[in-house]
Amino acid sequence: MPTSLDVTDFGAVPGSRSDAGPAVAAALAAAAAVGGPVVVRFAPGEYHLWSEGAARRELYVSNTVGDDPAFRVKTIALLVESVDDLVVAGEGARLVLHGVQTTFAVIDSRRIRVEGLEFDFAVPTVVDATVVDAGVEEGRAYRRIRVPAATLFSVEGASIRWHGETLGSGEVAWSGRDALEYTQIHDPAGRRTWRGSNPLFERVRSIRPAGERDVRIDYEHAEEPSDLGLVYSMRSTTRDHPGGLVLDSSDVTLSGVRFCFLHGFGVVAQTSRDVTVEECEFQTPPDSGRHSAGFADFVQFSGCSGQAVVRDCLFDGPHDDPINIHGTYLRVTGRPDRHTLELEYPHPETAGFPQFSPGDEIELVDRTTLQAITSATVRTVRQPSGRDHDRPLRRIVVTVDAELPDELVGRAAAENITLTPAVRIVGNIFRNVPTRGVLVTTRRAVLIEQNRFERTEMAGIYVSCDADEWWESGPVRDLTIRGNEFIEPGGPAIFLDPRNTRCDPGQPVHSGVVVAENRFMLDGVPALDAKSTRGIRFRGNGIVRHGPATPDVVLRSCSDADIEAGVELEDAQPPESPVQSPAGESHA
Repeated sequence: MPTSLDVTDFGAVPGSRSDAGPAVAAALAAAAAVGGPVVVRFAPGEYHLWSEGAARRELYVSNTVGDDPAFRVKTIALLVESVDDLVVAGEGARLVLHGVQTTFAVIDSRRIRVEGLEFDFAVPTVVDATVVDAGVEEGRAYRRIRVPAATLFSVEGASIRWHGETLGSGEVAWSGRDALEYTQIHDPAGRRTWRGSNPLFERVRSIRPAGERDVRIDYEHAEEPSDLGLVYSMRSTTRDHPGGLVLDSSDVTLSGVRFCFLHGFGVVAQTSRDVTVEECEFQTPPDSGRHSAGFADFVQFSGCSGQAVVRDCLFDGPHDDPINIHGTYLRVTGRPDRHTLELEYPHPETAGFPQFSPGDEIELVDRTTLQAITSATVRTVRQPSGRDHDRPLRRIVVTVDAELPDELVGRAAAENITLTPAVRIVGNIFRNVPTRGVLVTTRRAVLIEQNRFERTEMAGIYVSCDADEWWESGPVRDLTIRGNEFIEPGGPAIFLDPRNTRCDPGQPVHSGVVVAENRFMLDGVPALDAKSTRGIRFRGNGIVRHGPATPDVVLRSCSDADIEAGVELEDAQPPESPVQSPAGESHA
């Protein structure tokens, strides 16, 4: 039987606003010392975790702040480090974070399970402002906006200063003014969220408090606002922390965890093996007045292996993609000899962590066609550790077992194709998403089944592969999309869009894609839009159409496609042709 430890035995007091962080850290340290299966339990109740006493580690995380020295050190509320065979359990326990922190991190550990906990922030770093009144008085427009009780602000002249809590040092955790750096808009009535401009702070004449949580904004113009009821969600754009982190670990499961808010980025699984996210909720608390549950993505797998599983989860209210699974292309910058490559991280948000181990297989691709040039096995590697800045954070040098061709510099990108997971995304719900529902680029088997995508502003499922902008690798070889429901997406429900600039149907980027037995409710967009893909099978799908007639499927530079027209459901009018290919493009 596993050893059982309770955080209350180490001094944590549920219901107290005092810092439970030291007690939680002591309980986890005791668990690490047990040396066998152990359960660390949180008794039901609310626990407060303050950033001043939290663990700090120098870490470099994909898609965050790259190698920016200002953000090397991450603050972590709940840290599991170098532990095996641990369960952290807390059904009925709510962990409230103060300041700017990562909710949890699992680092260098095996067979870890986190279950039943609820994470939230005392003061979220996204401001959700709802327009509760608007009109024109005495020749000037006005709005009255309402913010959640958790949002702190002060009116300073004709400006609003949003801010976090005052910490023990006397400094506020964060601050910003007016529209901040980024806005997305949520329509509760239309149940849709999109990125857009923010008119709240344009041509402002005056701002004054209008109650505890209301602010009245008067304008210099007389144009009557037409946004009554809309929510403007505002934040900065610096992803200084991962929301949660699974790093260099294996067999990690998050089960029944509730994330009411994630600061910085999502839950990132990086260079880890066999990670499962099951029955988790990413959603703000009911009746909180809040609508944004995440500062950016919700879940991201970067450079992982084994099985990446996301099942039976609710994703509601991110500021970017709920699920993104990818590798990382590195730009080839040098070839000192026939067996050596000099590589670099080209994107400003990704750098500083290792990419290769001896024995891994490396593949080089042409950046314009995304076709493989050659592959080899890594013999030695010089690279950053991901835990310090003792070595260059953007440069990697590898030697390989095979002779390398000429003319790779600038032309080629490199991918570790050993660190590519098989994927199962099953039984999830996606709501209030301003972007795509699922992004996935991996060459191993992918199953996306029985999910519900509700009004994603872009594609429900997006398959890219990009060695020019985000540098997220690589191709798909075995992708099954089956039994899902796509409800009024803003773009193609399924979008296969590799970013190759030179296309040849005889040399596709993607292959082996099956789209079967899905239900599409569409308004002027296709069910499937595919580029540079071989062997698409589209069959047994049902379609309900509203708005203008459009083709079921659009193919660009595709080959060997087997397209069965979607079955028209209800009284929707069928499009003129189930398949449309632009003139001049090769198609099925």
